[in-house]
Amino acid sequence: MTEKFLLGQTVSTRNAADTLYPEDVLIAMTRHHSGDWGDLCEQDRQANERALILGGRLFSVYQDRNGTRFYIITECDHSYTTVLLPEDY
Repeated sequence: MTEKFLLGQTVSTRNAADTLYPEDVLIAMTRHHSGDWGDLCEQDRQANERALILGGRLFSVYQDRNGTRFYIITECDHSYTTVLLPEDY
């Protein structure tokens, strides 16, 4: 997979780190980094594609092997990419 943007420093909320399988997070991070936005609706996918061109926050949604839904968000300036659970948002 080809990287489409810079991730910056990657961090995780404590809740996500304690809940998610690290291997599943790594797979999702690779997908996010390559522009595979996971379980987003078409409107949100298009917003990410515009953000790649014009600048903006990048947002992806994935599930780990237990079906736990989680987000990966890269900030507008690409200084940070955060893994978090919906309740952490």
